[in-house]
Amino acid sequence: MKKTDLILILDFGSQYTQLIARRTREFKVYSEIHPFKLNLNKFLKEKEKAHSLKGVIFSGGPASVTEKGSPKFSKTDLDLLMKKKIPVLGICYGMQLLCSLFKGSLHSSLQRQYGNTKIYTFGDSELYKGVNSQLNVWMSHGDSIDKMPQKFSATSKSINGVICSFENSKAGIYGLQFHPEVNHTESGKKILNNFLFGVCGVKNLFEPESFIESKTEEIIKKAGKSHVICALSGGVDSSVAALLVSKAVGENLTCIHIDNGLMRKNESRKVIELFERYFKLNLIFVNASELFLKRLRGVFDPEKKRKIIGNTFIEVFEKEAKKIKGVKFLVQGTLYPDVIESVTSKGPSSKIKTHHNVGGLPDKMKLKLIEPFRELFKDEVREIGKKLGLRENFINRHPFPGPGLAIRILSDVTREKLDILKEADEIFISELKSHCLYDKIWQAFSVLLPVQTVGVMGDERSYENVIGLRAVTSSDGMTADFYAFDKEFLSAVSNKIINSVKGVNRVVYDISSKPPATIEWE
Repeated sequence: MKKTDLILILDFGSQYTQLIARRTREFKVYSEIHPFKLNLNKFLKEKEKAHSLKGVIFSGGPASVTEKGSPKFSKTDLDLLMKKKIPVLGICYGMQLLCSLFKGSLHSSLQRQYGNTKIYTFGDSELYKGVNSQLNVWMSHGDSIDKMPQKFSATSKSINGVICSFENSKAGIYGLQFHPEVNHTESGKKILNNFLFGVCGVKNLFEPESFIESKTEEIIKKAGKSHVICALSGGVDSSVAALLVSKAVGENLTCIHIDNGLMRKNESRKVIELFERYFKLNLIFVNASELFLKRLRGVFDPEKKRKIIGNTFIEVFEKEAKKIKGVKFLVQGTLYPDVIESVTSKGPSSKIKTHHNVGGLPDKMKLKLIEPFRELFKDEVREIGKKLGLRENFINRHPFPGPGLAIRILSDVTREKLDILKEADEIFISELKSHCLYDKIWQAFSVLLPVQTVGVMGDERSYENVIGLRAVTSSDGMTADFYAFDKEFLSAVSNKIINSVKGVNRVVYDISSKPPATIEWE
């Protein structure tokens, strides 16, 4: 089997570390994030069968290289990389660390340089091939280089003379003081592209077919003839995971679909029809909606809702799983961002949030995990889903939160409120599709606001609910802008919801971007 080329990303604490991986994957270059304390020899041995390490990227970070206790990298490991002719790119803190390791000198400033900065490139650096000599870049640093390491040359400077990039091309060492991975940096993707393909010589890209083949073999080896269960929500991640594991273990897979009452309109019926009738999977259907609604009664706080939903799901799932004999493995559709964001640090990065797919369930049930997409991003999983036979309209569905509509009802959850929200959301999504707008939008949904307003319906005064509409464009969900609908479209959707959904007399549209707002309201 042909090896896939690999870029290793070492995390020194940058808020953009995940974005570096995201950018490399956009070029179909397989990359992994690991802590800066990684045992390099062990890593190389673990990866040698399936991957060829082609390059290493040091991320940025909030620390100062001159501070005591700041993150470091072994010079011995750096020498090993150079011996193997594996190029290294240091970004921000990573560049400053390389400067220090090669005996250059830096100074720390009390005032960080943060934001857009104009730089001027010079020389014939491979990193700047096809790039303008004057660039606006995103800078974030407190340390600056005073003295270049021996045999290194500067390749760009800021308007006030600060060295913004350097390299020793013979040794394969490159540094950028700015962040090429963020959209604010002009030609940032081109610079990364030059490093990946020009400097590192990446050729063997990530291919869905090859991934399916290798992962199927891995699952067969791991599970053997043991029985495997999968919590099939009907979302893209769990659905594609179920199909891939089914390809490996066949009849030894049982999927459990739990209707918690918090999903989109007719969601469970569609899941059963697709996976039981079309894909012929072993599927157990559990209608637990009354139990979930009972436990959510009177709960307003979104975090409490999440905990109640998560705990109840575990309870119901565990009860059903115990009915199946010989179960030893649990399938989860965990994605790479879930893993990165749910660990306190892959390096010294701060924890962002806890995901329902990471932690909790395995410890509770004492089952071994099969997580085939633990190293993949959602768009890569979608590509695999297409190869496994899932329809485009299913694969390209917008993201849906694990707690479902419970966090789109901004008050306590009742059957009546759920019915109102489901109907309004169904109309909104249907109109997007009929106007050929759905695929232009990253995520769209309705929320039921915790207010009632005065209206006039017919000849009578009404005092009913408000529906908020949200639609955003995004490349990865990390940042997002609201979609600029035509007035005619919003008017048509508003009228249809108000005229069709009993209990709604007002519709509003959310025009906030992320940041400062989040995509979901809760």
